[in-house]
Amino acid sequence: MVKIRLRRMGAKKNPFYRIVVADGLSPRDGKFIEELGTYDPLQDPSALKVDVERAQYWLKNGAQPTDTVRALLKKAGAL
Repeated sequence: MVKIRLRRMGAKKNPFYRIVVADGLSPRDGKFIEELGTYDPLQDPSALKVDVERAQYWLKNGAQPTDTVRALLKKAGAL
């Protein structure tokens, strides 16, 4: 199953995330199909950039977002 999930980047104690489309069996920071955006929770307010059109395309084609990504997509207006 294809999932939309977060891929952790950044240094120790300094997380930065990329929102990616990946196969459900690939590891968290492993191979992915497409990058949809970024999320930086340490900025105030937290920085969120999402390619809304591509996110909607993947959702229409059956990609399942994780709970956290679902909340972020709602915030960005993709859901």
